[in-house]
Amino acid sequence: MSRIDESREFIPVRIAILTVSDTRGLAEDKSGQTLVDRLTDAGHVLADRKIIKDERDQIANQLRAWCADPEVDVIISTGGTGLTGRDVTVEAHRDVYEKEMDAFGTVFTMVSMQKIGTSAVQSRATGGVANGTYLFALPGSSGACKDAWDEILKLQLDYRHLPCNFVEIFPRLDEHKRRK
Repeated sequence: MSRIDESREFIPVRIAILTVSDTRGLAEDKSGQTLVDRLTDAGHVLADRKIIKDERDQIANQLRAWCADPEVDVIISTGGTGLTGRDVTVEAHRDVYEKEMDAFGTVFTMVSMQKIGTSAVQSRATGGVANGTYLFALPGSSGACKDAWDEILKLQLDYRHLPCNFVEIFPRLDEHKRRK
């Protein structure tokens, strides 16, 4: 069973938050603020925060820029994961991923089912890795951001979480790029 091993030292990670929206500004960005509040309350560092319109190339370019930035360990986007024509965040993430974490979307759906029932099928939350950086695309609702953080990301981004966590494998995410 998963647990926090208090004998292990907490290691803060640097997290960038990207809100994808054609209509929200910083003052209206409840989902982005929810993530900022939760990550800082957990002891992590807000590396950067931006709001970008629902444009696939702009989203992918921002993700790539953060993946190239050594001051960013994790990117969490919110918005644009639905089924409408303007929802292109998942496609932008997949343009950037080197590896997709199929189980992230599955686990997010399981968590969502407990909260919103079968409406969970309308989300295309996704996770992946690129250039040694974790990327997660969450729905644009603050409830979905709370659920993803509280039930998945808070634990997996905590080095003390056992039996395993994302933090302990950071050094190995880009091992394929090192000389042999």
